[in-house]
Amino acid sequence: MACLASDLLGIFEPDLLQQFLTTGEIEGMIIGPEILLLWGILLLVPLIMAFLSLTLKDSINRWANIIVGIVWIGLGGLTELPKFVEKPSAHGILMDVATGVALVLIVWFAWKSKQKV
Repeated sequence: MACLASDLLGIFEPDLLQQFLTTGEIEGMIIGPEILLLWGILLLVPLIMAFLSLTLKDSINRWANIIVGIVWIGLGGLTELPKFVEKPSAHGILMDVATGVALVLIVWFAWKSKQKV
């Protein structure tokens, strides 16, 4: 979710905002209904995971956190790392590092608690 927040903050950079207002594109990507739907789905994942953490049995919840956390780390590596390296920004670095740390901690604690059972 922080990656999406970073993307949204990035839109307010003067060059990108002007590009979006002029063309409806951001760095060659058309921001249409499909992209907005994808962003909406991605924003729902943390909410769904919070709900599942309250309703699933502990062992299933731990595995769900491990699997979703690893997938999210992979997606962040594929989508955010190139932006992080190519055109770093203070807000992007903050959000990407915080997201990475949080995801690693989620996976670590889920794995660690799995070992105790």
